[in-house]
Amino acid sequence: MLLTVSGPPGSGKSTTAGLLAEAFDLSHVSGGDIFRELADERGYTPLEFNKLAEENDQIDRDLDRRLREIARTEDDLVLESRLAGWLAGDEADFRFWLDAPANVRGQRIADREDKDPERATEETKAREASEAQRYEEYYGIDIQDLTIYDLSVNTARWDPDAVLDMLVTAVDEYEPNGDEGKAPVTLDYEFE
Repeated sequence: MLLTVSGPPGSGKSTTAGLLAEAFDLSHVSGGDIFRELADERGYTPLEFNKLAEENDQIDRDLDRRLREIARTEDDLVLESRLAGWLAGDEADFRFWLDAPANVRGQRIADREDKDPERATEETKAREASEAQRYEEYYGIDIQDLTIYDLSVNTARWDPDAVLDMLVTAVDEYEPNGDEGKAPVTLDYEFE
């Protein structure tokens, strides 16, 4: 089974993906962890590396290629990244989108990174705008288009366990005979 968890920074992707992997005894691969590792290996902070990625499209493409390959070759996995649903494409059994208001996400990031909440919110908004532009430019993906996702959840409304319960219920209650059609994912880009 391949589950994807996508959403903007601070939406609860990592927390939820980890809990989801645990609930179904699946591996968990995080695009954010891979991105941070790449940044650290090159001596950059994630924000600096993100800025560098604006000028060097190979950074995004290498990360996305790696995530797409994982989605195509590995089983029993929760794949987590902003583009996981798109990159996994039709390989995904379920695609989940998580979100929350910008100020809530900024506060979460501020708590995690020990920084000022307003600063974290502004940095997050700038990062999102930069990434959205790059996704559109590189792959023709409108990150605001949620039609490919099976379920979208505002994580500011429920605690992590309740969000997990929703996703687990969606997977457990799925009945293939009643499925009237999984949203196809068309990505006109060759990652090879």
